[in-house]
Amino acid sequence: MKKAVSVVMALALLTMSIISFSGVASAEEVKMIGVIEKIEIKSPKEAVVTLKDNKTGKNVVITVTDDLTLDKFKDKRIKDGDEIRCKYDNEGGKNTSKLFRKTAGC
Repeated sequence: MKKAVSVVMALALLTMSIISFSGVASAEEVKMIGVIEKIEIKSPKEAVVTLKDNKTGKNVVITVTDDLTLDKFKDKRIKDGDEIRCKYDNEGGKNTSKLFRKTAGC
């Protein structure tokens, strides 16, 4: 009887761990290098940037919310035509920036 209870508890623990980690795995972190096609400042705390991926040639729309990058957009330290290295989360169909900087520095 004790062995059966142990097996059931182990299976329950395994099932719960799989369920809890499946939510974490759904957010995909993507790394990319691309050229800025367009910067749209939506509000003081958000901008939407369209990048052309160097590998695929496709346009990718990324939402930027960090203050440092937004200041660089306002000061024109980052502008259309600059090559950018970025990391973003593709969660819920919305690409949210985690890292956004010029490849040559800035």
